[in-house]
Amino acid sequence: MSETRETAVLYRMVMPNHVCPYGLKSKALLGMKGFDVEDHWLETREETDAFLEEHNVKTSPQTWINGERVGGYDDLRDYFDIPLDDPDETTFQPVIAIFSVALLMSLAVTLIANGTVLTLDIFTRFIAIAMVLLGIQKLQDVEQFSTMFLGYDLLARKWVPYAYIYPFAETLAGLLMIAAILPWLSGPIALFIGGVGAASVFKAVYIDKRELKCACVGGGSNVPLGFVSLTENVMMLLMGIITIASLF
Repeated sequence: MSETRETAVLYRMVMPNHVCPYGLKSKALLGMKGFDVEDHWLETREETDAFLEEHNVKTSPQTWINGERVGGYDDLRDYFDIPLDDPDETTFQPVIAIFSVALLMSLAVTLIANGTVLTLDIFTRFIAIAMVLLGIQKLQDVEQFSTMFLGYDLLARKWVPYAYIYPFAETLAGLLMIAAILPWLSGPIALFIGGVGAASVFKAVYIDKRELKCACVGGGSNVPLGFVSLTENVMMLLMGIITIASLF
């Protein structure tokens, strides 16, 4: 004998030029939790406004379970004890995503170029690819990046234009290293920005004991300034040394 599934009642906006994303998320979440969904579409602005007024609510979607109104998508997550994301909470997720993708890309490129991943080239390619990915994050909003960067970088605080140059320099050096061209240019750039960056992070975090957010993944990040930021800069510094050493 089949088990009877509970039914949830959902009202959501589905209009010709707008389908509410939170309505879609609510329906999907209810399905994942084993509910049959009685899905009611609000297909016009007038119908939506009438629904909101009738139930004295300000937004849609709205969900009912066992005859009791649960509320919108955030309320539904709370009902199922699914933690809500805090936009102000510090997180390493952007850094983990970037370095994980950089490693996978390095594996792929090395396999194509060398026919194997068992080579030291994988390390240098990983750093170069990570530099480009990190540069892209900064280039999305150079103004916002520069504002956060000025909070701790020693050179930028002495010469503000450096905060605007940095994202372009990091991306350029990474691209040149991936292509294995102009090492006389990419090496000094990586050595310089990595060295200044490492000194700046070390002073801000370990000497001045300041609690800051890192601009390493862009100006809007909640990544804390610390060990990860220092590691990024040390890796660039080492890459600069390796690249310059290859000239001799």
